Amino acid sequence: MTRIHQLSPRLSNQIAAGEVVERPSSVVKELLENSLDAGAKRVDIDVEQGGVKLIRIRDDGQGIVKDDLALALSRHATSKIIELDDLEAVGTLGFRGEALASISSVSRLTLSSRHVESDQGWQVSVEGQEMTATVKPAAHNVGTTLEVRDLFFNTPARRKFLRKEKTEFGHLEEVVKRIALSRFDIGISLKHNQRIIHNFRPATTEQEQARRVTSVCGPNFIQNAVTVNVEVGELKLWGWVGLPTFSRSQADLQYFFVNGRVIRDKLVAHAIRQAYRDVLYHGRHPAFVLYLELDPATVDVNVHPTKHEVRFRDSRMVHDFLFRSLHRALAEVTPDMQKPTASTESLGVESVSLQSPQSMPVSGQAAGVFGGQNAMNFNSAPSHGEVREHMQVYGDLHQSSAQMESAPPFSMDEGNDIRSEGSGFSGTFNRGTVDQGSVSRPALPESDQDVPPLGFAVAQLHGIYILAQNKEGMVIVDMHAAHERITYERMKLAYQEQGIQAQPLLVPISMAVSTKEADCAEQNEAVFQSFGLSLERIGPETLVIRQVPVLLRNAKIDQLVRDVLSDVIEYGISDRMAAQANEVLATMACHGAVRANRQLTIPEMNALLRDMEATERSGQCNHGRPTWTSLSMSELDKLFLRGR
Repeated sequence: MTRIHQLSPRLSNQIAAGEVVERPSSVVKELLENSLDAGAKRVDIDVEQGGVKLIRIRDDGQGIVKDDLALALSRHATSKIIELDDLEAVGTLGFRGEALASISSVSRLTLSSRHVESDQGWQVSVEGQEMTATVKPAAHNVGTTLEVRDLFFNTPARRKFLRKEKTEFGHLEEVVKRIALSRFDIGISLKHNQRIIHNFRPATTEQEQARRVTSVCGPNFIQNAVTVNVEVGELKLWGWVGLPTFSRSQADLQYFFVNGRVIRDKLVAHAIRQAYRDVLYHGRHPAFVLYLELDPATVDVNVHPTKHEVRFRDSRMVHDFLFRSLHRALAEVTPDMQKPTASTESLGVESVSLQSPQSMPVSGQAAGVFGGQNAMNFNSAPSHGEVREHMQVYGDLHQSSAQMESAPPFSMDEGNDIRSEGSGFSGTFNRGTVDQGSVSRPALPESDQDVPPLGFAVAQLHGIYILAQNKEGMVIVDMHAAHERITYERMKLAYQEQGIQAQPLLVPISMAVSTKEADCAEQNEAVFQSFGLSLERIGPETLVIRQVPVLLRNAKIDQLVRDVLSDVIEYGISDRMAAQANEVLATMACHGAVRANRQLTIPEMNALLRDMEATERSGQCNHGRPTWTSLSMSELDKLFLRGR
C-alpha cells in the first residue's frame, strides 16, 4: 500500500456518484426532487436512449441566483439545511448537497436557471473534470433546466453495468411514476426519444387523484381498491389498498410514501403484510398506494444514501397504527362495497369509514399486536363441543327465513318456455339431486332497495355452489369457503372473550439462545406472561419455558419462542403467537364447515348469505381464496349476445 494521501475532488465526487448515481433513473430521481423542493408546479422531462445519451429536466420553480450557480455544482452545497436542528426535522426531499456534484463528475452537465427575482437567466457547464465552472448569460424563463449528456462517458467500467435501453427506461419511468404519485398537485410530462410517454396533469379533486392513480397502476387496481383515511393524533394514513382478491404474484404494485417521500421500509412492509395475512392467499402480494403523514421531527430520513429507508422515533407506535388501520379497512369491506366480477368492468372505488385505531374493537388478528395495551389477549382453547356450538347448522338458524314466500325455481314466459326432449331439461331440478324443500325460494321484493347485497338464493349447484339473485344480476357462492370464514370469525371472537388459559409444562423446555435474545426475553417477561407464556432466564444464554397457552400446547413451542424473540428484536413487536392461535382455529373451522354435496334448503342458503353480509372478511376463506363472485346483467347479456 502507498502512503496516506488525500483524494482529488474529482475522484471523491466519482466515488460519491457510486452511491447516488446508479443508473439514469437515479439521476432523474435526484433532479426531480430538486425541482419539487424549488416549488415547481410543472416539470418536463426529456430523455434519449433510456437516459444514457440525454436527460433534460425543466421546471418552473423559483430558480437559482447567478452567484449560486457554480456553487450548486460543488460537494456539500445545499440551501435546504444550515445547522443540526434543520437535519433533525428535514421537510425537503433532498438535503445532502451531493447530487449535482456527483452527477457532474460522471457526465457532461449544463445548468441553466433564472431566479424569480431576476430579469436575466444564466448558465454554467462542467464536463466531469476538475475545472472551474464558468457562468455566462442565457435566455431562460423563471425556473431551472438541467441537461445531463453522455452519462458515465468518463467511467467506462460503470457504463458496462448499464442494461439495454428498454430496461433502463423502464427503471426511469418507474421513478417518474413514483414522483407523480407523491405529488398530485404537480404537472409532469415524460418524453422518450421525442415521443410523449406520460403527461400527468395537476390533480386537486379526489376524482382527479384517482384518475392519476389509474394511469400509473392501471384501471384494475382502482376498480378493486378501497380508500383509507385514518387520522390519530399526529399520524395520518390515507390512500388506496387493493382488495385481497386483487393480489399480485410479485410485489410490483406497492407504493408507500412518508411525508411525500417514497420509501421501502421493512417495518412498514411487515405491518402491511400482517394486515393482509388473514385474507391473502399464500405466495401472493398485496397492492397499495398509501401515504403516511407525521411530524418530520419523529422520522429520520438520513439513514441511507438514496433516502429510500427511514427510521421512526417510535417504531412500535407507527407499526401498530399501520397494522390496525389497514386491518380494520380490510375487515370492513362488505359485499355491498365489494363487487367481484368475472370481467374487468368498472366497479368504482368505495370509501371505508374508519374509526380511530384506539376505538376499534380488536378481534382475532387485530389483537395480535405485541406489547402494552395492544398485547395479544390469548384465550383458552375451545373444546370440540364448543366448536360444534359455534358451527351452527344453518337449518337451525334464522327461522324467519323459513317463512319467506315460495316461488317456482324458474319463472318463464309462456312464449319462452324452452324444453328440449332430447336433453331432458324441463325447467325443474332432479329430485335425486335437490329435495323439494330446496327448490322453494322467496319472491324478490318489488323495490331494489330491499334486496340485500348478496341477494336471495335460487338454487344449489352440484352441492358446492349457491346461486343467488341480487339487483345487479347473479351471485355465485362457494358454500364451504363462506361457512369456513363465518365459523372462523365466530371462533376467534369466542376465543378472545373467554380469557386466557395457560397450561404448565410437566417437563420444562430448556432453550439455548444468544445473549441478545435472552436479554429481550428478560426485558419483556411480563408481556410474554400476559398471553400465557412463561419464560425464565437461568443463565447468560439459557431460557426455560415453564408454561404455554392451552391452544398452542401441541405447537413447536421452542421454535415459536425463537421466532417471537426475533420479531421483537427486529420490529419491536410480534404477532407470532396470534398467528399460531389463528392457525389452529382456522383448521378447526375448516373441518367444521359444511362439506361439498351437503344439500341445503333455500332458507339455509339464505341464512348463509345473510351471515356472510354480517361477517368481517367474508369475501375470502381462511386460506385467502374468494368465497363469492358475481355476474351483472350486462355481462350475462354479453354472453348471449343480447341487444346486438
